Amino acid sequence: MLIKDNVFDILISNGRVVDGTGRPAFSADVGIKKERIVAIGDLDGKTAKHHVDAQEKIVSPGFIDVHTHDDASLILRPDMTAKLSQGVTTVICGNCGISGAPYSSKGNPPGLLRLVFKSGSFVAESMGAFIAKVDAAQPAINSAFLVGHTTLRMEVMGDDDLHRTATHDEISQMRSKLKECLEQGAIGLSTGLFYEPAFSASTEEVIEVAKVLKDFGGIYTTHMRDEADKVIESIEESLEIGRQIQAPVVISHHKCQGKRNFGKSTQTLELIRQAKEHQALALDVYPYDACSTVLEESMVNNSLKTLISWSDPHPEFTATDLNDIVKKMGCNLSEAIQKLQPAGAIYFMMDEQDVKRIMSSPDAMIGSDGLPEDKHPHPRLWGTFPRVLGRYVREQKLMTLEEGVHRMTGLSAQQFGLAERGQIKEGMFADITIFDPDSIIDTSTFEHPVSKAKGIEQVIVNGQLVWQNGEGTGIRPGRVIKRTLGR
Repeated sequence: MLIKDNVFDILISNGRVVDGTGRPAFSADVGIKKERIVAIGDLDGKTAKHHVDAQEKIVSPGFIDVHTHDDASLILRPDMTAKLSQGVTTVICGNCGISGAPYSSKGNPPGLLRLVFKSGSFVAESMGAFIAKVDAAQPAINSAFLVGHTTLRMEVMGDDDLHRTATHDEISQMRSKLKECLEQGAIGLSTGLFYEPAFSASTEEVIEVAKVLKDFGGIYTTHMRDEADKVIESIEESLEIGRQIQAPVVISHHKCQGKRNFGKSTQTLELIRQAKEHQALALDVYPYDACSTVLEESMVNNSLKTLISWSDPHPEFTATDLNDIVKKMGCNLSEAIQKLQPAGAIYFMMDEQDVKRIMSSPDAMIGSDGLPEDKHPHPRLWGTFPRVLGRYVREQKLMTLEEGVHRMTGLSAQQFGLAERGQIKEGMFADITIFDPDSIIDTSTFEHPVSKAKGIEQVIVNGQLVWQNGEGTGIRPGRVIKRTLGR
């Protein structure tokens, strides 16, 4: 027990602690002083400025969403209700090659960056300047930032000259900018090699840019070049990059897209299992059989059903089936897709058995991959974590409660190098979620995606109570978590 007196700032009593390590739940009280957990055990008779009776509910570490696009949302909507209402206390941003820095072009961000950054107000010339914007907004939850490879390409090569591999000089500039971002607090590099602005980048380009990661203990995350017919080849490329740069690899939102690839997760997971014997490797996954990104004809052709999530020229078609839009427009599919651009879509193109197999595989973390700026977002934005604990843990018993919590707390903190987070342990930061294991469930759907989950009782961030009675408290104690040298 670290506390030197009997007075806590917050005392959580009568709870069942699931501590984030995966070990069995145990009954204990939790004492918090300032921003830290300072005591765990029988604290009967101790006093506190604020007392929380957990009433046999689960007291767990705050959930860590390892795959988000909340970069602009932290500034625009610092209450972060979509995440707090799920019990999320930390988000990893800058995924899929898309980050808010370093980007210095004037005007609103073009192309792929518009998926996350609708306005130039939410980008910055340096990671330090971007983090300063987040700090100034004072969000309710914590955040950590990756540097996007696509953003580096756009900054160095220009927005309209991306259909080629970077030159030696351009690679050197990107590596230098990545180094600066790491020095200013970024935790690693992300790629989005599937997307047009980065698809022409060679494997060697990525390796040469990313080599600086090992000097900072940085992580490499990747939206691979292909998650459909060439998913095996794409995993092999990701593994080779990790070996060459000597950095931990995280395969983002692992999936096997398209009906002809259903069941292929048995092969991909075996490849990952074998590779883990020789290199640091993990993956994240969201608990849905539909994905969401920009509107792409190749994705449409591989999808069983496509819903439009946003369209700049035709907002009236938001949340509409693309087949119905084709009929209303009186044109063919390709023409309709062009008329809707720029646009985003939800694609039903995965198999439930693959999703479950990937989710229950060793070292699979949970990440939402939600898109906050979509007018009609995928329900994963509001429902990911309660869906795992309700649908897959309680109802389907895909894994134990302790294992489910581990995949969204302790494991995530370990893989991403988030020091002193992800566990209920004396000395750790007091990021805590209290939830009812018997009622926790997502309520967001593809028809009505903006809906708070059930079963989240209280959420504490850095020792401050930020969520209770189904609402935010208005306190916003979140901070940017920066990687320390050597992880």
